Amino acid sequence: MTTPLVLGATRGQSAVVLEATDLRRTFSVGSRLRPTHVSAVDGVSLQLRAGETLGVVGESGCGKSTLARMLVGLEKPDGGSLRYRGEDVTAGRLRDRRLLRRGVQMIFQDPYTSLDPRMTVGDIIAEPLAATRTLTGAKRRERVAELLDLVGLSPGMTSRFPHQFSGGQRQRIGIARALALEPDVLIADEPVSALDVSVQAQVINLLGDLQKRLGVSVLFIAHDLSVVRHIADRVAVMYLGRIAEVGDTATVYDTPAHPYTQALLSATPAVDRADRGRLARRRVLTGEPPSPANPPTGCRFNPRCWLATDVCRTEVPQLRELPGGSGRLVASHHAEQALAAPVV
Repeated sequence: MTTPLVLGATRGQSAVVLEATDLRRTFSVGSRLRPTHVSAVDGVSLQLRAGETLGVVGESGCGKSTLARMLVGLEKPDGGSLRYRGEDVTAGRLRDRRLLRRGVQMIFQDPYTSLDPRMTVGDIIAEPLAATRTLTGAKRRERVAELLDLVGLSPGMTSRFPHQFSGGQRQRIGIARALALEPDVLIADEPVSALDVSVQAQVINLLGDLQKRLGVSVLFIAHDLSVVRHIADRVAVMYLGRIAEVGDTATVYDTPAHPYTQALLSATPAVDRADRGRLARRRVLTGEPPSPANPPTGCRFNPRCWLATDVCRTEVPQLRELPGGSGRLVASHHAEQALAAPVV
């Protein structure tokens, strides 16, 4: 069993609002006669504290979205536990679902498919209020107008349908719906990946402003490492269902200690002369990511790692804190060697 570790905590020790311990989720694919088991999330532990943003990055298929769906209650874990404000909500009982529904909300990736095209914007935003019987009548309409104004849209748009809005406006509507019940936590699953670059900046700035204003905690999933560096207090790097490295954003980006983190940062585009010099000595990964249906033994990154040795192929590295007191955690047998020979 993976040792519980603080993956999203700040040194300020603010209250923990969401805590996952050794979360696991396996899917069965293929035929019933010859099923294949895919381990999407394999022993992830984290704590998210009040008012902080934890960024989660990694390649496609590493388990980020499955983790997000478990944290919000849309997927039931096969193992491990999930606690919200100290309450164990792992079992998914009616009371647990109600507790999560009020306190933890999700912003989905695609604003074009996450909104019901048959409903007006007013009804979409009011749906959580109606489902929980929080407000009725005029008070519910007032709350919808307040939420639209909060995300930068006109309250007079309540009678329109989703197809009458741009992608950025639809994502704002999705954010308004997520905020309807005044949650403590927002799980943002790549909320800007389907938007134009200029619109991405607007939505990211909106999320930052809302966090400061409302004090919500945010778990922000993204492929774009520059977006995560801009918005996150801490960053967790996932690889093939497990956490590879986590720490303060500046520490992880400036001195990555896991070879996979180094490779991820090496792959980012050059935007100025300093970056061009960095890319001249970057580390380029070879080969395809292993299949989650047949992961490598030992360290799951070992087939692609330039530092791999026999111990990497036989022993699973546990997350451990590196010396120095920074609180950075790394799951690598050769983190010190990687730090001594940076490639980014």
